[in-house]
Amino acid sequence: MELSELRQKPHLSASSLGDYMECGMLYRFSRVDRLPMEFVADSLVFGTAIHKTLEDFYREKLTGNKLTLKDIHRVFEKHWHETAEGRDEIRYAEGKDFKTLLMQGTDMLSVWYQRLPEDAFRIIGIENAFSFTLPGLPIPLVGAMDLIEEDDSGTIVITDFKTSGRSYSADEIDRNLQMTIYQCAAKANGFSNREIILRFDCLIKTLKPKFEQYYTVRTEVDEARLIKKIHSVWHGISAGVFIPNDQSFRHKNCPYRNVCDAWFLNGGDE
Repeated sequence: MELSELRQKPHLSASSLGDYMECGMLYRFSRVDRLPMEFVADSLVFGTAIHKTLEDFYREKLTGNKLTLKDIHRVFEKHWHETAEGRDEIRYAEGKDFKTLLMQGTDMLSVWYQRLPEDAFRIIGIENAFSFTLPGLPIPLVGAMDLIEEDDSGTIVITDFKTSGRSYSADEIDRNLQMTIYQCAAKANGFSNREIILRFDCLIKTLKPKFEQYYTVRTEVDEARLIKKIHSVWHGISAGVFIPNDQSFRHKNCPYRNVCDAWFLNGGDE
């Protein structure tokens, strides 16, 4: 089943869990009240275009065809135009616009292409949609893994494509909730008897673009911690508990900032 179909029914996901834990009102405005965003951040649109480009690269690789760097640039330009051109709702960061991000994306993909290690991994899934349930949870977790590969020893390597304005710390990689969900999803969908390694392929938007790969693993304790968090989040959602967090780093550029301010000024739900 396609991810778009899985999303039609009530569900949780890595992004919805992250939103609720970051700011309950962000979750409520976007996923309960379903209010339209006041703007779309350029980073979100840019990341989508990069992601689609990498997806196309691996789909071609799966057929035995390795795209050239020129091909990659052409594919990105196509996706960037389709994703961003003519969209007035996109809010560009200071000094950025459609053309500068097109050039930045081309530069970042050049670094990625030149530094991507050669490997003999066998591709077994691209944009692999998943759904699984946890005991006591009435709705499933859904999502899609960007890339699933298998090495010569039979180990499963699950990769998530990221664009970021900075490098990640080892602690951030090891605590990342999304990757723990991916491991649980893989185990629930046919890979419970396989060793699993998790990887971030991160294209970094620094002045001089960088490409970094981060590897990590998850233990049973990590999985247990995730399950407890998910149940706690669901308990809060079910009880209608949505705690605003205006101390979050995301508050300043939140796409629901105005409606959030109005909620406070009007006395909230009281």
